[in-house]
Amino acid sequence: MTYAEALDYLHGLAVFGAQFGLETTRRLAAALGNPQDRLRFIHLAGTNGKGSTCAMLESIYRTAGLRVGLFTSPHLVSFRERIQVDRELISEADVARLVEEVISNQCLVNSQPAAAAPPNTQSLITNHSPNSPPTLFEFITVMALKYFAEQKCDLVIWETGLGGRLDATNIVTPLASVITNIAFDHQQWLGDTLAKIAAEKAGIIKPRVPVLTATDAPEAVAVIRDAAERCGAPFTLVAEERKAGLETGAPVALPLRGAHQRRNAALAVAVVRALQATLPVSEPALWRGLEAVQWAGRLQVAKVGGREFLLDGAHNSDGVRALVTALKGEFGGQPFALLVGMLADKDCELMCRELAPLARRIAAVRVGSNRSLEPAALAEFCRRANPAARVTAHESARDALAALTDEPRALVAGSLYLIGEAMELLGLDAAAGERGLNEWQAAKRG
Repeated sequence: MTYAEALDYLHGLAVFGAQFGLETTRRLAAALGNPQDRLRFIHLAGTNGKGSTCAMLESIYRTAGLRVGLFTSPHLVSFRERIQVDRELISEADVARLVEEVISNQCLVNSQPAAAAPPNTQSLITNHSPNSPPTLFEFITVMALKYFAEQKCDLVIWETGLGGRLDATNIVTPLASVITNIAFDHQQWLGDTLAKIAAEKAGIIKPRVPVLTATDAPEAVAVIRDAAERCGAPFTLVAEERKAGLETGAPVALPLRGAHQRRNAALAVAVVRALQATLPVSEPALWRGLEAVQWAGRLQVAKVGGREFLLDGAHNSDGVRALVTALKGEFGGQPFALLVGMLADKDCELMCRELAPLARRIAAVRVGSNRSLEPAALAEFCRRANPAARVTAHESARDALAALTDEPRALVAGSLYLIGEAMELLGLDAAAGERGLNEWQAAKRG
């Protein structure tokens, strides 16, 4: 199997949607020898900030001398971004090999007797029979486990896909369970209150495994704290940067911009300190790791052809508010154009009310997803939010970039899908054609 053939196969798995439940992942991992049992994990869930916090933890532990696996989603451009060891992307050859190996073990999965579903999960496991093929995310999760075990990683930074309790990644027992924050997103799958969303995210909590969160919503904190207490798990609320020890003799030169990234850094530092007895990290390595972190598409500044572009993957209301705060704090008073695209299942009007008033020129664009909001509708939201701006609608990011040729500074925001496409078009990454693997449609509740 070639790399192209492997990607074609993975594309084919997308038709099975994104089902909730752990049994298929457990059975598939068992057929591969349960590679997760040979690894140590830090498991991260949350609404926003998961990827950035993962990147910080990876950088810190790699700086401390560990061999670190990193599993995140979605990818911006290349599928290989999802599975990395010491920030080296998995090779095309290894992707092809692992796809073949996981395929060859599916017959073993289907021949095993089905286990009973855990309590309270059946309503979320629709059309997912014991003999059904794995979903794309289940398949990739097991690929990653096998790869990290082969690579003899000392530690794996392990990000959930959607939710936590029934997410495919939740078959591991980590050294720490980390919940970055709780905000409204994916309500149709996770619940329509912060308490319900927090309960799904808190599903990654395991007995006696330390729990750390930077959540500030009181109702979410109460749910997470209660879940930790029921599991006998030590609970840490990182409510302020000072509590995580970010106060040092000299300020940390964090490469990721914005106050929200300082909060993510505070959480990462708290995790490292909580695990010091198991995974020792010196103070110099801790701060060097933070100062060396890289994570694309998060207020990333790129200069292309004499123009400046800011790329930020803010894709829900909470993320957009954090972006606006960062823009006002770090780029206050500087005019810019806005290239914006959003998915229709987000609170697009609210997001436009936050973003549009900051721009003098706005190009609304169709996102490369079947869930995209129509550009004309997005443009209308922007006009209502900023009647003084010139607003146009475009069918592609390429057309939108062409329309902004005369603008010296442009912000690209609203969807991670759009960030990846813009990176390709601006020549910041060349792995074209792989963003489609981010497409998913979750099974509805019963």
